[in-house]
Amino acid sequence: QLEGVKPNRITFINSLDACSKSVAVAQGREIHARIIDSGFELDVVLGTALLNMYSKCGNLDDARSMFDKMREHGVALFTAMVEAYSANGQGREALQLFWEMQLEGIEPSKNTFISILDACSSLAALADGKEIHASILDCGFQSDTVVGNALINMYIKCGSLADARRASDLINQRD
Repeated sequence: QLEGVKPNRITFINSLDACSKSVAVAQGREIHARIIDSGFELDVVLGTALLNMYSKCGNLDDARSMFDKMREHGVALFTAMVEAYSANGQGREALQLFWEMQLEGIEPSKNTFISILDACSSLAALADGKEIHASILDCGFQSDTVVGNALINMYIKCGSLADARRASDLINQRD
């Protein structure tokens, strides 16, 4: 920027990613201010990158603020916020947001399921986990290895070894 070249979306996204990896929230806030000055803030990709940066820096209030400011709440944005809550030990909030996502008719992705199953694991929320398992079946992700492993992990951490075994059998039945 010192040479008169203005940063673009890719520059901002990469810079935010660097801030996330080094937990540099002060620099992330500076980049956020520059994004606002550039008029990009409501862009879904940049908004999600900002949300992720705040989350990975442990600032869930700013992450949620970014989520709330976004006009479009698609699967990527919901997943990022569910993951933020789950990764920062806020499993109840992750579950609440997941159920809100379901009510809005937004179909979860594999990554959404992986994050929400992690939240269920940390809470030992077996009833929620079983409901989420039903959603996984509805979406056709039951034989995906990563989703299946998250499901098995959730059942084990919730103390339901028989359900963990059944989930393992589903993974092993794939073609």
